[in-house]
Amino acid sequence: MIEFDDVSFRHQNGVMALREINLKIATNTLTAIVGENGAGKTTLVRHINGLLKPYQGKVLVFGEDTKKQSVAKLSRKVGIVFQNPDHQLFSDTVENEILFGLRNFGIEEKHDRLEWALEFFDLSRYRNVSPMLLSGGEKKRLCFACVLAWDPDVLILDEPTVGQDYKHKEKIVSMINNLLQKGKTVIIVSHDLEFLWPQQPRTLVMSQGKIIADGNIAEALSDDSVIKQANLVRPQLLALAIALGLKPPSNVKEAAKVLAR
Repeated sequence: MIEFDDVSFRHQNGVMALREINLKIATNTLTAIVGENGAGKTTLVRHINGLLKPYQGKVLVFGEDTKKQSVAKLSRKVGIVFQNPDHQLFSDTVENEILFGLRNFGIEEKHDRLEWALEFFDLSRYRNVSPMLLSGGEKKRLCFACVLAWDPDVLILDEPTVGQDYKHKEKIVSMINNLLQKGKTVIIVSHDLEFLWPQQPRTLVMSQGKIIADGNIAEALSDDSVIKQANLVRPQLLALAIALGLKPPSNVKEAAKVLAR
């Protein structure tokens, strides 16, 4: 569904942010993109809905070249929740913020979707409040609500756990699982490897604009040279498994059973 063909991107200041990226992401998959700040993660995902266009090569989404498609058309299929909510929010009330996309995409059941989004993301009591008056975590949840309300085929989450407590992180996990069950494609950019580990996603590790590892999360993060180059800290369960020579457990309960045996 998503294909990068020899894609490079240069910022206006001359910095090469992506270098010869070749990548395919299939329908109904969960992919995580990790790496240190400045590795090119956000630049890469912003090519998927056309916010950025390749300096070299091409990006295909549903078989269509993003250079030939408007951001508005691509956004109907590809929704992005930005890392910084203040780059995404602009309406006078929480309700109007969610309704904006629904109205512009001509979605008929917009009021049903509005009520669902307000309820699911614990925002009902703020429906008539300015988004600018919300806390950082609440703003982030509002961005989730806005994008999920129009039900895109691809959801990109840039640092989704920033400002979220355990309860709301669990809601994000539930949301991701529901989307995958519905046949959606989810891409997560995150530094929160402890959050990613139980999801067991395909994991792309980036460094200096290149993909330096690609595989399931255990494979991608088991290589010491990859960890050093990308300046990452392994999830605790993976580090424990490597230290003890065990098969990496996917969650704490599984780890407890292995250790008990």
